[in-house]
Amino acid sequence: MTDHVARNQAVWAGHHSDWFGSRAELQWTAEPHWGIWATPESELHVLPELKDKDVIDLGCGTAYIGAWVTRAGGRPVGVDTSGEQLATAAGLQEKFGLRFPLLRANAESVPLPDDSFDVAISEYGASSWCDPALWIPEAARLLRPGGQLVFLRNSTLVELCTPPDAPAATRELSRPYADVARIERADGGTHFQLPTGRLIGVLRAAGFTIEELTEYVVPPGTRSEYDYVTPEWAANWPSVELWKATYRG
Repeated sequence: MTDHVARNQAVWAGHHSDWFGSRAELQWTAEPHWGIWATPESELHVLPELKDKDVIDLGCGTAYIGAWVTRAGGRPVGVDTSGEQLATAAGLQEKFGLRFPLLRANAESVPLPDDSFDVAISEYGASSWCDPALWIPEAARLLRPGGQLVFLRNSTLVELCTPPDAPAATRELSRPYADVARIERADGGTHFQLPTGRLIGVLRAAGFTIEELTEYVVPPGTRSEYDYVTPEWAANWPSVELWKATYRG
């Protein structure tokens, strides 16, 4: 286990109470949506066809994406390092009668065979908390040729505008560009935000063709329960990046 994995496990154990109960249940029952602004999938059209597809959610948390995939007729597997998050996911499976495999593992090294999946998804999971030099090649290994990778993360601009000692993004650049690749958070966790050009290089080296990058600016008046980006900031600059890529094999 790499050092950042152990630290991030501890952070998410502490966050567990925030994700148990009404918030997790809401995500399980809501229509598919993306990011801190809960932008509907029906607006973004990110997901490929899921019916009869094998889908892995890398850093699944409470496994709400697995619930979406199951309802769409797919076969999901959720992977996460947090035992607390997976326990919540298992409880929600029982409550809603939607059962699929949950695996406690690091998305940088998943104990599953090569060429096992048609789609790999990460929403603020592996895409934010795992080293992209490790988890992206691992996603490629797990995907069949022609498989698709969809992942969402904070925008690099958000990270550049968030000072190390401040809780939210400002209107000024506060970090050197090189410093956002790996950010040690005040809560002890490690966050990865490889700048765009370098991330493109990692994806290409792993065998992916990049199909789309959406830098999302929210409509005025949009609200979120998260406070590290204000609605006013996000209505002027992109706070979310949504990537789509196809594995060439």
